[in-house]
Amino acid sequence: MGLLELHQQAPNSSGFHRYQLIYVVRDGIVSEFRRDMGLASKYKGVKYLNIPSLLEHSVDELMDIADYLRSETEIDLLDLFSLDRMNLTS
Repeated sequence: MGLLELHQQAPNSSGFHRYQLIYVVRDGIVSEFRRDMGLASKYKGVKYLNIPSLLEHSVDELMDIADYLRSETEIDLLDLFSLDRMNLTS
């Protein structure tokens, strides 16, 4: 179904951690798998991720996409929106 990465308070109140939440369909029911990725402070500047699967990607593929997006430090907006130029003034 999809993959999310976000910061949440750890269950043992040891501070904020980054969690990877993976949603899959099992026996017709959406189930959540939660992976603790460690302290949120290790992921400063890394945005939250929300990657829908649309039932077309495997969990492995979603995790690879998340790894790629997390490692990207700069996004080329011109390339993303297929523009030759853009005006950022309001």
